[in-house]
Amino acid sequence: MIRSLYLRVVLTFLLAVTFGLIVAFFATTYVYRDRIELGIEEEMVNTAQDIAETYRLMGNSAADKYMGERHWVKAYSITIVDDEGGRKTYGARRDGETIPDEAVRSVLNGGIYRGDGPPFHRTIGYPLQTGTSRHAVFVQAARTEQLNDLRKIVLTSLLIELGVGSLFILIAARYLVQPLKLMTVATRRIAKGNFNIRLNWGKRKDELGELARSFSDMAEELKQLEQMRRDFVSNVSHEIQSPLTSISGFSKLIRDPGMPANERNQYLDIIETESLRLSRLSENLLKLASLESEHHPFHPVTFDLDEQLRRVVVALEPQWSAKELELELELPRVKITGDPDQLNQVWINLFGNAVKFTPREGRVSIRLEALTDRVKVVIADTGIGIKEEDLEPIFTRFYKADRARQRELGGSGLGLSIVRKIVELHQGSVEVQSQPGQGATFIVTLPSVPAAPKSM
Repeated sequence: MIRSLYLRVVLTFLLAVTFGLIVAFFATTYVYRDRIELGIEEEMVNTAQDIAETYRLMGNSAADKYMGERHWVKAYSITIVDDEGGRKTYGARRDGETIPDEAVRSVLNGGIYRGDGPPFHRTIGYPLQTGTSRHAVFVQAARTEQLNDLRKIVLTSLLIELGVGSLFILIAARYLVQPLKLMTVATRRIAKGNFNIRLNWGKRKDELGELARSFSDMAEELKQLEQMRRDFVSNVSHEIQSPLTSISGFSKLIRDPGMPANERNQYLDIIETESLRLSRLSENLLKLASLESEHHPFHPVTFDLDEQLRRVVVALEPQWSAKELELELELPRVKITGDPDQLNQVWINLFGNAVKFTPREGRVSIRLEALTDRVKVVIADTGIGIKEEDLEPIFTRFYKADRARQRELGGSGLGLSIVRKIVELHQGSVEVQSQPGQGATFIVTLPSVPAAPKSM
């Protein structure tokens, strides 16, 4: 089996060209054979007429001498038969071939005879009348080189075409296969972790150029994914290492039997807080991984969105009551089709963030709007706000706009990533509007009609 694509391309082209040339050779010979036959037959008829005219004008003796001295006569075998059966032969002799008696009788009676057979073996008979005597002039071609020369010319032309075509195919195939070889090298580099791939033939307008551009885009995306993977591992390691360090350190401290009870309880509270932080982190990581998979459960039902938002507000009452926040609710009755468990997580994360980042005696509002075929949920606060450069990447996992404040409040940077994944799964959109010191507004838009989950 031939494994090289280059050899396969070359052999395929060669077989195709060779087969085409063979067909062309026989087709050309067949087509031009008919033309040659007609030309030879017409020339033999004209020759027979000229010979008959020569005998009528010059007489038998002078014509015999004339015929014996002409060079063109050697190209034929000319036989003149009189009405008594006498024969005179001029030019070349063709052994083994005789003129049929019925052909002689037909021509002597004034008819024209055209014998069947190959073009260079045909016989043409023409009547000749000299005085009271009747003769029959028979002309046969003596040379067959013309057909053989034609075949040689056609065959030579086709062989030259085959040679030149083969050379062109060898060059063209290398031109076609070389980009694929370069792509193979680039693929091996990618497999080793080198994503800095630049294919110089990406400007081509053909399919290979399109393949090169797609390959370069793929390499760039893989590079970004690899960087995201490294950042993810780094962030997870950092988020896990910090509470583990606290737990380990304070666990060693409370072993001191002489430690005061109040201080011991303080350290135990820290250990419990960090343990809960680890638990939330692992839970969010599992939830985010499930949302990004293709098999995340999605159970859409029709329910009252306004009631769900009210339940979220009630569930988080201890948090916003402790900070004495003012709540503004505008929740008309709206029904929506979606997964209630997933959407409940969206409102908990967004409303929880609004409560978390709003200072004491601040204000948080939730507004629900029913559009033509969509619903909009707007959650706004009067908290610390978000810088402009942080608005776009804020939905990226582990991204923290204010790391010091997030660490103080116990955030992991996964809440908004989970929100975006769930909203996209429902074929909706989420956006944020904010300025530092003027609070933040999160706008979630969802379709109100049933829809299949969007593949992540």
